Amino acid sequence: MKRRTLLALALAAGLSTPALAADGNTVYLQTKDGRITIELRPDLAPKHVKQIKTLVARGFYDGLKFHRVIDGFMAQTGDPKGNGTGGSDLPDIPAEFSQSAQFKRGTVGMARSQNPNSANSQFFICLGDAPFLNGQYTIVGNVTDGLDVLDKIKKAAPGAPGGAVQDPDKIVRMTLADKAK
Repeated sequence: MKRRTLLALALAAGLSTPALAADGNTVYLQTKDGRITIELRPDLAPKHVKQIKTLVARGFYDGLKFHRVIDGFMAQTGDPKGNGTGGSDLPDIPAEFSQSAQFKRGTVGMARSQNPNSANSQFFICLGDAPFLNGQYTIVGNVTDGLDVLDKIKKAAPGAPGGAVQDPDKIVRMTLADKAK
């Protein structure tokens, strides 16, 4: 039975999402304020999900800053330089845009430059609905638990250039759920 079917059955039965067993596509993103659980979507973006899982397994994301956080829009991380210009040593990934999935609160998407095939390690989590991103950016997952934690991530000051955050919050640790202790 597919995970989405299990999720629907659990919700119908009144079970909470965390009651479901985590699988190989579940990621825990730990912040100073708690844990955000992300369900990756290899059905939408298999190449992007594979790259994220590889980087998570390496510990690449541990300690990285949420360098760009725009209130009501999104929180961006995944840059080892901490300024939006860096990436991993892995190759960039060709776009895997979805016409069916939509950017809503809790959607996780891959950041990129003007080149649609330039996603590497940076990703963002939508703080609100962002329909203007639909079909323009690759969706890699959805937050299934911890939206309250997501809301606590330090935001950029109003009018800050590019949404740059002074003294930003960081990812404490990012782990694959099936490898977490």
